[in-house]
Amino acid sequence: MTTLATATATDDALGTSAARTRSAVLERQIRENPGRFRVLTGDRPTGRLHLGHYFGTLHNRVRLQDLGVELFVIIADYQVLTDRDVADDLTGHVEELVLDHLAIGVDPERSTVFTHSAVPALNQLLLPFLSLVSVAELNRNPTVKDEIAHSRQSAVSGLMFTYPVHQAADILFCKANLVPVGQDQLPHLEITRTVARRFNDRYGAVFPEPDALLSDAPLLLGTDGTKMSKSRGNAIALAATADETARLIKGAKTDSERHISYDPAGRPEVASLLLLAALCQGRAPEEVAADIGSAGAAALKRTVTESVNEYLTPIRSRRAEYARDRAYLRRVLREGNERARSVADATLAEVRTAMNSHY
Repeated sequence: MTTLATATATDDALGTSAARTRSAVLERQIRENPGRFRVLTGDRPTGRLHLGHYFGTLHNRVRLQDLGVELFVIIADYQVLTDRDVADDLTGHVEELVLDHLAIGVDPERSTVFTHSAVPALNQLLLPFLSLVSVAELNRNPTVKDEIAHSRQSAVSGLMFTYPVHQAADILFCKANLVPVGQDQLPHLEITRTVARRFNDRYGAVFPEPDALLSDAPLLLGTDGTKMSKSRGNAIALAATADETARLIKGAKTDSERHISYDPAGRPEVASLLLLAALCQGRAPEEVAADIGSAGAAALKRTVTESVNEYLTPIRSRRAEYARDRAYLRRVLREGNERARSVADATLAEVRTAMNSHY
């Protein structure tokens, strides 16, 4: 007999399988005709980005940009408030995100980097979009449930509850048709597709139904063996110095076994360090493990430190150069905001016309 839990797990698996199959098709289409795609992606400004972000998503943004895909990068400053009572040092965090993106190779001449709060027309889309989804649909969104469970707020706000629809506005304001996501973000994107489909059915064709570009992002653990996170102090920031990086890796959790092997299930902390070194070296983690052999955890950490510092050297150099010119950072944001506002205003005008509310 199939239980509800089993059926749900099966549906999730099938959804992920379908997304992976579709992503493989999309990758071929991107290579054949990158100009037909517009990507929306971004981050909340809650602190410096780290190596987990870089290998998980940031380098993929640059890859898509360099292939010729139109890239919109949103710095979602309003969305900081979804799980926090206040947004601390927002200006500083926004500038740090701009610096990180410039340092890794996002080109403001080819891509649009902008802040959420600077695009009023984007946020005006939230109200009509909310009318297209039910409370029950929002309530059963698994990603929202997880975010509520880990919320930093004294009480869960309405903004948290409507987070998926807010993200739909982020994606649809620029008519993005491709969104790079991890598996955990698929439910959010499905809400966006639902909003687009229902709006088009009710008012006329305005929005694309964006596809998920599902990545096989490597899972890097923090130095304490738990999920790498800005808030846990266990991450190696892209802005970290070589000495800071060495100190963090030296304190990373390993195990007592001297022979170094790549065993993600049995030795997750050691495997994560090997994976990090391998990503920086462009090799397989098994090869890195074979090189270290029985030299132990100290040799492993030396290898990881050298690999990370060598990989980050050009990124750090570019970051330091951009950091010396704060006026340039502000200009990147100003021009990106202007571009995003122009796109959002045009989309909102279409929405008003479609809804017969263009007075």
